[in-house]
Amino acid sequence: MPLFPHRIPNVVHHVRVRDESVGGDNPFAWEMQLSHEIVGREKCVIFALPGAFTPTCSTFQLPDFEELYPRFQKAGVENIFCVSVNDTFVMNKWAEDQGLEHVKVIPDGSGKFTSSMGMDVYKDNLGFGIRSWRYAMVVKNFEIEQTFVERGFTNNALDDPYGVSSPQNILAFLEGREYDTGGEALQLNLSDGIGSEDKIG
Repeated sequence: MPLFPHRIPNVVHHVRVRDESVGGDNPFAWEMQLSHEIVGREKCVIFALPGAFTPTCSTFQLPDFEELYPRFQKAGVENIFCVSVNDTFVMNKWAEDQGLEHVKVIPDGSGKFTSSMGMDVYKDNLGFGIRSWRYAMVVKNFEIEQTFVERGFTNNALDDPYGVSSPQNILAFLEGREYDTGGEALQLNLSDGIGSEDKIG
């Protein structure tokens, strides 16, 4: 199990944002946004998963985070972000398909955020290529306060474990109840990781 950085990385994400000045049927423009700009300094939850539109992610994890957002707010969480090694077109369409109002999606098409976290794995056995292991973390001021990593971290895993990074388990932690810490006791690496310097003040 690789060591997490003690702060979230600050890499470039290529995103499509609505821009009415573009006009036409597809009024979107390209923007390059840094991770720290997207996430901000407030307390948040960031969860990562193998891919948009995949069964567990679409049926349980993403919709449950969306539904339980009011409870996260009561527990002091300002925002919830979903990261996946998918491009912005796929992530935006998935967000639209899921009817998201609270959870914000972050495209990591090149996998830079994921690899900086040490959470990149091969999923060639499913034809996915390099994707993210399923995990989540509580973050404040870019500092990682708690991690929730699914058991069995490995390349070409035969299954897709889910539970440790579920919103229900994270809420248990935030609300001071007993929670599943996962299969590994992670230690935080005191290096910041690739591109994680604070570039926005």
